[in-house]
Amino acid sequence: MTNTPGGTPAQPPRRTDARLNRERLTAVAREVFAEAGPGASLNAIARRAGVGPGTLYRHFPNRQALLTAVLKDRIETLCGQAEDLTASHSADDALARWLRAFLAHARLNHGMGSALMVEEPGVPGLDCHRLILDAAAGLLDRAQRHGTARPDLTADDLLQLVVGVALSTSHDEDTARPDRLLALILDATHATPRRGG
Repeated sequence: MTNTPGGTPAQPPRRTDARLNRERLTAVAREVFAEAGPGASLNAIARRAGVGPGTLYRHFPNRQALLTAVLKDRIETLCGQAEDLTASHSADDALARWLRAFLAHARLNHGMGSALMVEEPGVPGLDCHRLILDAAAGLLDRAQRHGTARPDLTADDLLQLVVGVALSTSHDEDTARPDRLLALILDATHATPRRGG
């Protein structure tokens, strides 16, 4: 601890700086991985975050640790959206909006998730599938209780269908195709056919 010119002890800002650096690195890595994929340069991430490589490696000792942090951040955001939508939208609308967000997530992150599984299977503390499945199950259960979603549909079935769309359209030049396919899935989830858009 050092003294200020007036003789009072100054608190070291290390803990706050470390937290801010970690948050900044995670945010920048999220952008860079979205642009360049999971193999993006870690030095480029450090530069864009305004820190040295040593700072990056103090927080994230390897690529897998950084990928895990970014993926966890994205999944927590996605699951938080499920809670927000449940509180502010009808059962059908909440489910549809969240599935659109999940489709975007799956299309953006399938490479990152694959890189993690290949390079470091069973990453401790990150059960992506369980977190997403729980969010989907809550939304689907609410729609089923309202009688608008077919009762024989499971959250796992629904996620598999959306992931299938994400994977099958990952290199598709028709940018509207994922939304069209998702619309078909949404129509199939309803207990009775919907009218209009």
